[in-house]
Amino acid sequence: MTVNTPLCFRGKNILAPMVRVGTLPMRLLALDYGADIVYCEELIDIKMLQCKRVVNEVLETVDFVAPNERVVFRTCERERHRVIFQMGSADAERALAVAKLVFYVFSQGGMGAALLSDPDKIESILTTLVKGICKPVTCKIRILPSVEDTVNLVKRIEKTGIAAIAVHGSGGSHDFIKEYTDIETFQKATAASSVMIARAAMWNPSIFRKEGPFPLKEVMHDYIKYAVRYDNHYTNTKYCLCQMLREQLETAQGKKLHAAQSTQEICEAFEMSEFYEETTAIFEAKKTSLETKKQDEDDQMEDPDVIKMAVRFDKREYPPQITPKMYLLEWCRKEKHPQPVYETVQRPLDRLFSSVVTVADQKYRSTLWDKSKKLAEQAAAIVCLRTLGVPEGKLCEGENHLINKRKREDQERLNNRDHGKDLAEPSHKKANFAEENSDTNVPKLQR
Repeated sequence: MTVNTPLCFRGKNILAPMVRVGTLPMRLLALDYGADIVYCEELIDIKMLQCKRVVNEVLETVDFVAPNERVVFRTCERERHRVIFQMGSADAERALAVAKLVFYVFSQGGMGAALLSDPDKIESILTTLVKGICKPVTCKIRILPSVEDTVNLVKRIEKTGIAAIAVHGSGGSHDFIKEYTDIETFQKATAASSVMIARAAMWNPSIFRKEGPFPLKEVMHDYIKYAVRYDNHYTNTKYCLCQMLREQLETAQGKKLHAAQSTQEICEAFEMSEFYEETTAIFEAKKTSLETKKQDEDDQMEDPDVIKMAVRFDKREYPPQITPKMYLLEWCRKEKHPQPVYETVQRPLDRLFSSVVTVADQKYRSTLWDKSKKLAEQAAAIVCLRTLGVPEGKLCEGENHLINKRKREDQERLNNRDHGKDLAEPSHKKANFAEENSDTNVPKLQR
């Protein structure tokens, strides 16, 4: 079948799909060393459908992020038209939904060996994908117990209109492929259109170099650079490096790697601390620049009727358990206004919070974003109190009437206890309880 796509599946050397190995750093490294096509690890359709697609402006990637904020799949422009998104699915409609979610990368049908016993379902899934998206669809299978069954299955799959079929045989890279020339020999021996390499590439991805593999030390350094550059989770980075080190895991460096509990510690084990610090500093500067730009955009787009100040809440400036929110609530009660209403949002890029408080039909907020919802609400309360010219409870303001009120309430509570009476909780504790319970259901700004 002829497919109108920049990616051809003939005469290619391919990084095979491998669990925990086929993440972005390994895929990019394989491409650098000469791989023509790279597979990601198999990702299950149900898990992908729970993800949201996020453009990561700091890393210049597209991320698919799970509800727990863990990145399930990350890709970048460098591998566009070269990466195959390997999806595990046993349901045609779910498979199509995921394919549309990751529309600009390639989709692959298949749900492990268990699905091979149900050719009707395989045919349904692949037919739905081929008809449902305009990207090429490929399928990877394992050989069945007999050659005849395998050939019959392949013929059924071919009729669905897919672009290519990858067959996971009994392996080969472990026993036969040690350098690039072995790939050519292996292809001729099997008469396959292309060759997929797994373990040999996992141990040293420079196996794809026509000029010969690089020393392992250089390869690991190149891998770590990509892992830092694309903020790969340290546990995945550690796993891939352990596969490369293999028998060297008992060396001093191997033991340092095994003990590492962060990307920074991994870099220290490979004497790359300076690279780590320089790269993270660049990201922090870029992140700050993007935050400033977005904050300026937010301020320009915001309701002009909102009164704004650049303030933060610093609890060190206030007596224990006394906050601006408490002062504002007390003032509203005194002036017979409705209770202050706080609306808080979270910015996806940096997960910072901003809150707007409405008091007597007027809105107030700080132009500075905070690391928690509570801090953002306190800052909004400060803006309101300062605009109204009302004390906010700071230590520098002198005598604090709320503290005096609390002392009177506590004393009254003790006196009643002495007389065996049960007194309700003081009002300031109720206020604190209300503040704590207001931390739920924070909407996130969408970009």
